[in-house]
Order: sequence, then structure tokens, then C-alpha cells
Amino acid sequence: MSTVETSEPRVSTRSVYITFIFLGVAMATFASRIPQIRDHLGLTPSELGLVLLAIAAGSITSLPLAGHLVHRFGSRAMVGTMAIMLGASLSAAAIGYHFGVVPVVVALYLYGFSTGAWDVAMNVQAAVVERRIGRSIMSRFHAGYSVGTVAGALAGAAVVQAGIGVTWHVVLACVLVTGAVVVSVRGFVPDETEPEPGGGTFSALAAWREPRTLLIGVFVLAFALTEGAGIDWINIALIDDYGTTAATGTLAFALFLAAMTVGRWYGPNLLDRYGRVPVLRALAVIGLGGLLIFVFGPSTPVAFAGALLWGLGASLGFPVGMSAAADEPARAPARVGVVASIGYCAFLGGPPLIGFLGDHYTVSRGLLAVAMLLVLSIALTPALRPPR
Repeated sequence: MSTVETSEPRVSTRSVYITFIFLGVAMATFASRIPQIRDHLGLTPSELGLVLLAIAAGSITSLPLAGHLVHRFGSRAMVGTMAIMLGASLSAAAIGYHFGVVPVVVALYLYGFSTGAWDVAMNVQAAVVERRIGRSIMSRFHAGYSVGTVAGALAGAAVVQAGIGVTWHVVLACVLVTGAVVVSVRGFVPDETEPEPGGGTFSALAAWREPRTLLIGVFVLAFALTEGAGIDWINIALIDDYGTTAATGTLAFALFLAAMTVGRWYGPNLLDRYGRVPVLRALAVIGLGGLLIFVFGPSTPVAFAGALLWGLGASLGFPVGMSAAADEPARAPARVGVVASIGYCAFLGGPPLIGFLGDHYTVSRGLLAVAMLLVLSIALTPALRPPR
């Protein structure tokens, strides 16, 4: 065996980690500055939810196309191109908020578009690498994403405390993210695009007709809403409902992301030992408990404990759902695209739903809508079993 062949798994694995990490950095960088953007624009919770809806709308637009584009152009080209679009769009949002809501909404739509296509492409590449290694390491790639979000959130807390402006912070972070990803995708391995038995390819339309794929999609939607609600609203809930400072709210956000990182890093050992179904059922219960503690906790320290359990419980749902969708290599791009499309509906409906409930009750009480989908996810876990 040649040196190139021996080193290829290490190089491709490292490259996939980098793409996950820096997508997380980009997301958390923007999320850490949401309170300042909201205050500058004078938005109510429901208005903020509608602005954030632009991200989900962009993602929903790109996701149905992503599987076909990945199959045609390859995950390497897609991730590199979307990294450039993401850096440009987030930079535009960081500059545009000085001029009003409309530039922010347009920029966030493009940010969501790039995020959705990037997500599908890197998950397809991650599934290829996972199969080559022969271990359930998908959640560790998503742990890389969480590491990036923690780093971005902690940096955001420090930058907020230092009084550095939103524009300088976000633009410099985007330059770092784009440069790192464009270089890292050179280490991607070729996608597995072998034809279906009897010739031809498996279309996205066919994947939309598969009951198992649709059930996995609904399962991922539940966990995506659980994760997305924490990302979008934990710091807002701490500031508005618990009366904390902006820096304290950002630290709770960072704790939530750190708990997700721990769950995703140690998850493969649990998945290989116990299987997908029991592990995901247990985590759904933990996430549900943490969410209820966060909502009904009598003090800020209790809310921090709830955020920790909430993040731990939400950790594996999205990555394991993606891995389940990619169980069969030839059909992976189409199925991952379908599952991601359904899952991202959480980001489409979640912000306005919780924002609306936040206007009429409180943001914390609005988060109870997430609890109902977590209960549903427990019943859907059998769909994650690998096909025979």
C-alpha cells in the first residue's frame, strides 16, 4: 500500500472536520450578535423571528436542489462555492443592518441558501469518509461543527464585552471562515456515485416517496427545532426573562453548544455499543427534561443547568439522522437532500412560531412548542435502524 493510500483517510477526515468546524464558527459568530442587531433595528420578538425566517427560507430554497447539484458537481466544488457565498452574505448582513431591515433580510436569505447547500454537500462527503473508515463517526464530524459554534460563541461573548462593533467582528470572521474552507476542501475524496442496479441514477423525486426517508426527515425536523431554538433564543430568553446581561446570555448559549459538542464527540462509542434507537430515545428524554428545567427554572443557575441538559439531549439527532439517510451510498445524495429539506423546515417555522408565542407570553414559554416535537421524536426512532 502506498503512502498516499495510507494517508488518504487521515487527510479526508481532517478536511471534513475543518468544513464542519468553520460552518459552526460562522453560524455562532452571527448568532452571538443577534441581540445587538435586534436592539439597533428596534425589533420585537415576533419581528426578530420574521427576520430570522429569511435564513430558513434561503435554506429551504437550496435544499431541494442540493442533492442534484452534489451528484453533478461533487461535494468538493459545492462546499467551496458555498463557503464563498456564505462569507459574502454574512458580511453584507453585518454592514447592511446600519441601513435598515431590508438589507439584512436579503443577506440572510443568501446566507441560508449557502448554508443549506453546504450542509448537504459536507454530509454526503462525511458519509463517504465514514463508510471508508468503517465506524459510526458522523456525530464526531457534527461535534466539529459544535466545537466551531462554541469557539464562535465564546469569541462573540468576549467581543461583546470588549465593545467591538458588529461589522468588524463578523466581516473578519467571514474572511477567516472562507479562506480556511476553500483550502480544506482540496482534501475531499471522490463521492461514491455508482449507478443503481440495472443502470440509471436514483432521483430526489423517488426519495420523496420512501416512507423510511420521510420518517427520518420528521425525526430530524424535531431535533433540528430543538437545536435551532437553543441557538436562536437561549441568549434572548436569559436577557429578557431572567434579566441577565448580554454577556451572561451569550455564556448560556456557549454552555448549550458545549454540551452538544460533548454529546457528539462521545456519541459514536454509545452508538456502536447500543445502537441508534435506544441511544436517541434516551437523549430525547434528556433534552426534554433540560428544556423544561430551562423554561420553569426559578433562577439563572438553574436555567444554565437546563441549557446544559438541553444541549446534551439535542446533540445526536441531526447527525444520526443524516447518517441513516446515507446508509446506501448510491442513494445518499438524494436521501440526504430530502431529509435535510424536511429538517430545515424547523428553521423555517421555528423562529416565527417562538417569536409569536414570545410576544403573547414570554420567549421561555414559547419554547414549550419544542417539547411537543421531542415527544414525537421518541416514537419515530425505529425508522433510524439500518435497512436490511
